Amino acid sequence: MSDPKGVPPEFFDSVYAGSPAWEIGRPQEDIVRLYDRDGFKGAVLDLGCGTGENTLFLADKKLKVLGVDRVPAAIELARAKAVQRKSKATFEVGDALDLSTLGRKFDTVLDSGCFHIFSDKDRERYVQSVAAVVPPRGTLHILCFSDMEPGTDGPRRVAERELIERFNMRGWLVEEVGEARFETTIHPEGARAWLATFVRYGE
Repeated sequence: MSDPKGVPPEFFDSVYAGSPAWEIGRPQEDIVRLYDRDGFKGAVLDLGCGTGENTLFLADKKLKVLGVDRVPAAIELARAKAVQRKSKATFEVGDALDLSTLGRKFDTVLDSGCFHIFSDKDRERYVQSVAAVVPPRGTLHILCFSDMEPGTDGPRRVAERELIERFNMRGWLVEEVGEARFETTIHPEGARAWLATFVRYGE
């Protein structure tokens, strides 16, 4: 359930023994539409990729994509899908709060459902972590639960103002924050969400 302290990491260590609600067996529709609007370029990093549906979709579009998740079980399932589908997508176990360990830069970073799990303290670490792997003029896309989604079940709700204040003029410029839907197996029409795009500036 929604908690200002964020979702405990132990939850994700156990949830892949079953079928998490965010694993819908296909890419998020808003990510597909984002691709159709030329939202992805160059080397792509998919943060919190889970079993890899968004990663695999983008790789099928001839993009070079790395999916990263902190849960080894999720990465194992993603790699098995890549083999089955003969995809060139690659996957690694990695921490969204410590991306510098990847030793790489990415032109586009996709976060579909990662930012909204973090506590306030970890959100600050997240901003610094992503900045370490995105060069100037690189792009970050975040799809996260909106504060307009009713109830408290699931991840933390995020206000549009918070997204802007976390990033704008702190190494990033806001390109767009728009209403979206985050699809899950328990939200037939998708939970209300934000799809935000930020562009990196600086050295």
